[in-house]
Amino acid sequence: MWAELLPVGRSVSSGGYRRHAWNSADAECRAWFEQQATDRGLTYELDRNGNQWAWLGDPTGEGAIVTGSHLDSVPDGGAFDGPLGVVSSFAALDELRDRDAQFAKPLAIVNFGDEEGARFGVACIGSRLSAGVLGREQAYELRDADGVRLPDAMERAGYDPAAIGADQDRLRRVGAFVELHVEQGRYLTEDQPIGVASAIWPHGRWRFDFHGEANHAGTTRIEDRRDPMLTFADTVLSARQQAELAGALATFGKVVVEPNGTNAIASLIRGWLDSRAADETVLTELVERIRQSALRRGERDGVRVELTRESYTPVVDFDGPLRDRLAKRLGGVPVLPTGAGHDAGILASAVPTAMLFVRNPSGVSHSPAEYAEQADCLAGVAALADVLEDLACQ
Repeated sequence: MWAELLPVGRSVSSGGYRRHAWNSADAECRAWFEQQATDRGLTYELDRNGNQWAWLGDPTGEGAIVTGSHLDSVPDGGAFDGPLGVVSSFAALDELRDRDAQFAKPLAIVNFGDEEGARFGVACIGSRLSAGVLGREQAYELRDADGVRLPDAMERAGYDPAAIGADQDRLRRVGAFVELHVEQGRYLTEDQPIGVASAIWPHGRWRFDFHGEANHAGTTRIEDRRDPMLTFADTVLSARQQAELAGALATFGKVVVEPNGTNAIASLIRGWLDSRAADETVLTELVERIRQSALRRGERDGVRVELTRESYTPVVDFDGPLRDRLAKRLGGVPVLPTGAGHDAGILASAVPTAMLFVRNPSGVSHSPAEYAEQADCLAGVAALADVLEDLACQ
């Protein structure tokens, strides 16, 4: 399975993956998922939001145990973030069948669409829509860098955008959701290839718009300029400084410049801030301090600054009894928090959720250097099989 997925959407130049929502690479991944379901005799289903489901047992049954993750990527992302969870889910089912496990509840494997938010700027779109966290009208207004609306992208890919929306009936039938994921950090020790998540830090994405005045780079006097690049650059440095003081994280990882000419002063710079903290109050105060710093520098530079919150996820404490049950079943593995968002975090408001982490020796994620040893991946499959057997079998 892993070998089949590795070439899909991979850039020859960077070695990273460009599996963005509703593009050709995403379509290949979706076809692969459907084939895996068919090969195992599972019932394949596409929900109203384009999420893929593979069912063992009655899809309409109550108390279903669900596992899976996502197959899309950030721009030039790694091979493990998302796909490891989906591949491991199919492998764990194979393992349970080899054990002659007797299932007492329906079991499903899911591929949630557009988890990374690389194309439309909002993370976990598939799970957010299903949980009702993202409304239909909001989703219809989302556009990619080329101005293509989300519903139009779905329609071009052969899906019906008129159906999207909250999927409460489906979620009410889910007894628990367990997501396996490569660790995005380096906290698991040499003796501990597997961990259980305790919580997800609150996090969000904010768009800063810096409005200046376009002009000629070679003829405009310094004192006559309204250059938004200066305000943006100062804001980036301020964000780093304020995050360090707060013990939090703040990253400007995406920027769009207009008109983006070498010999032109920019008229507009859009910069996207990703910020995370262990506490919601700390996060709110941090973003406000960054905003105030941008406004002060903008006044000095003659630049107008606007801030728009594009997405926000409050702190997620995973279901306590489920978390403890998993940790005990796996022999007392480490329980640790994470600063990364996941579909499991979005679904936590609707169903009991938990996460397993597989050790990442490099600590690198969202990069082609992202990595996990094969032995650790196999340990993850075994751990997931043990957990699913405990939850879904007699």
